[in-house]
Amino acid sequence: MRPAFAAALAKGVRTHMLSREEVALLLRAEGEEAAALLRAADRVRAGYLGEKVHLRAIIEFSNYCGNNCLYCGLRRDNRLLFRYRMSLDEILAAARQARTAGYRTIVLQAGEDPAYSAGELARLIRRMKDELDVAVTLSLGDRSRSDYRRLREAGADRYLLKHETADPVLFARLRPGTTLEKRLERLRWLQELGYQVGAGNMVGLPGQTIETLADDILLLQELRVEMAGIGPFIPHPDTPLAGAPAGSLEMTLKVLAVTRILLPYTFLPATTAVATLAPDGRQRALQAGANVVMPDLTPPPYRRHYALYPGRNRPVGEGTASFAWWVQEMARMGREVTADYGHIPRGSGSAHG
Repeated sequence: MRPAFAAALAKGVRTHMLSREEVALLLRAEGEEAAALLRAADRVRAGYLGEKVHLRAIIEFSNYCGNNCLYCGLRRDNRLLFRYRMSLDEILAAARQARTAGYRTIVLQAGEDPAYSAGELARLIRRMKDELDVAVTLSLGDRSRSDYRRLREAGADRYLLKHETADPVLFARLRPGTTLEKRLERLRWLQELGYQVGAGNMVGLPGQTIETLADDILLLQELRVEMAGIGPFIPHPDTPLAGAPAGSLEMTLKVLAVTRILLPYTFLPATTAVATLAPDGRQRALQAGANVVMPDLTPPPYRRHYALYPGRNRPVGEGTASFAWWVQEMARMGREVTADYGHIPRGSGSAHG
């Protein structure tokens, strides 16, 4: 192991602070250095958060989107996608089923679909909070500050708004008509309104560099996010990036590991995308610092049409929507599924310790 690498890794574990150059050095790790990085992240996770894994049920209630992002199968110009919108009653019924199964957090996710007003969503959230006793996470993309306020006042606990890439030029190219500056402004709004805020990035985007990934991690630390969704870029055949290579699982795990080291209290999901790249991808992510799994509980008639990328809805095991199945799967890995709401420890001095 190179002395410079060993020193950077030890510094990160000890102080949870690294320079851009040191982060890049860790991300370039190969072989035994990469293995040491992942082991260190796992130790940090265990030391700060223990062996508990949080299960969060996702309900993807609409695949309409007004955006035209080059990488996303839901993009506005994808005419080959069957579009759907769940009714508010259908969403509530799916949430009720998830709660009955044992889930204490419900994630409501959709494309940027203006068909659902803030008022309608607020009424839905109030019913979920009153009737189901769950934490509610929203992942609805860019909305107005007044919408965010109304949803927060209705009881929404968390909001996931991934920054995708910290490179403003790459961001603008991949997300036509939008800017990184505006995305970061919305993240600040969400924090000011009292949400537990999640951001996150893709790994392996065309035009991305190691330095860009280092900036992604440092941005997450600067934002002091409570959750960071990090997953590989997977090209969709019905998008302009159809011919681009996918991001690698190995680099994704290294980004996840460095993020865990710098943000010891932040919730890091083992994403569906890593499970799509490899059958053991989710397990490897949980051994590299992750502590959240987000099973898809979208009703079967709709689930296959939420096609962010190919292979996403492929089953990863028998009974993947079953809470009991996940409890057994985590126990096999020596981890324990927690039954609480999954709020970040407030005595931790925020997400990065």
